[in-house]
Amino acid sequence: MIETKTINTTNITNAVSSEQSARRDGLDCVEILGVHVHRVSMVQTLSMLESMALDGQRNHVVTVNPEFIITAQKNHIFRDVLNRASLAIPDGIGVVWASKILRKPIPERVAGVDMVEQFAAIASRYKLRVFFLGAAPGIAERAAQVLQHQHPGFIIAGTYAGSPRLEDDDEICKRIQATSPHVLLVAYGAPQQDLWISRNMKRLNVPISIGVGGTFDYITGVVVRAPRWVQNMGLEWFHRLIKQPHRFQRMLALPRFAIAVLMQRLKTFVKIRTYL
Repeated sequence: MIETKTINTTNITNAVSSEQSARRDGLDCVEILGVHVHRVSMVQTLSMLESMALDGQRNHVVTVNPEFIITAQKNHIFRDVLNRASLAIPDGIGVVWASKILRKPIPERVAGVDMVEQFAAIASRYKLRVFFLGAAPGIAERAAQVLQHQHPGFIIAGTYAGSPRLEDDDEICKRIQATSPHVLLVAYGAPQQDLWISRNMKRLNVPISIGVGGTFDYITGVVVRAPRWVQNMGLEWFHRLIKQPHRFQRMLALPRFAIAVLMQRLKTFVKIRTYL
């Protein structure tokens, strides 16, 4: 049996940027169109999250998919936030495909919703307090209750829909600070959720802050995930498009992403040939 540990989240002396840089040292990554994604499996990701929670330093975890990378091409602030993250997990089969094209393969897709559901077991074991922020009103609370039902001992620090607007930051931060969570899950979608985390990390003193996109919707069943065999085929994006046709405009980022990755590979190949 693993011993339950008390985690100190108050005595944090290092600057956030230094902590994040230290986190990245020793982690192999692939650069996809200027965005770094760590070459980690689900097991490695969960192990790192456990370590982050127990050492009490501040960490920003991002769940990178092709839409993130395309957005980062024009939004340089968002790109910098992604590249400063303690851990950038490959949440998107397109990211895994791109890593193979670029000859630095990522072992597997680490879907954000799977990561959160599996990490809930670790949080329960170590008595970590988890705060759920974002999504539509009531959804964060329902998602928290689902995980608590699945994992006895899971501690809900708090839930709040709020908004990613700058003028709401003070109120939201006060709510979070009052509960002293070890983990903060932020479901505002990209790029808002990670920009929100980046600008508020220092005053929150939360060991792990993760942008989780539509994870709460999946956990509560508001959005139904594709069957496992569809996920295994790498077609979950197509299933979601069928279920949510209003996402068509967003899905146009996928062919743009594929073409841009192929161009990056071609440029790399040409440079190597020229060098030789």
